[in-house]
Amino acid sequence: QVQLVESGGGLVQAGGSLRLSCAASGRTFNYYAMGWFRQVPGKEREFVGEATRSFGNTYYADSVKGRFTISRDKSKNTVYLQMNSLKPEDTAVYYCAVRELPGGQYGYWGQGTQVTVST
Repeated sequence: QVQLVESGGGLVQAGGSLRLSCAASGRTFNYYAMGWFRQVPGKEREFVGEATRSFGNTYYADSVKGRFTISRDKSKNTVYLQMNSLKPEDTAVYYCAVRELPGGQYGYWGQGTQVTVST
């Protein structure tokens, strides 16, 4: 089992920044990637980005590319989501998740943290 705990959400004005953290514990020795997703009520969960554990390769959704940055501290099993130039449409519950294999499904999820961007 892998446990994920997110932190860092909150309320910010448009154009501002927030940094989310996700700490993994439990059976974390062999996961392939940690990712971020977001969800707005009534809509499907959306992929935001991910970072691979071994090499820190990062991938982003087009909607956040250039504004969001994912980094990871491998020694702490923690991944961060730095969000800059936030827009009201970035408002959502943000989730971190882990997938254990390349090409595999995200099988472990955090509880989510609310990010609200005001105009």
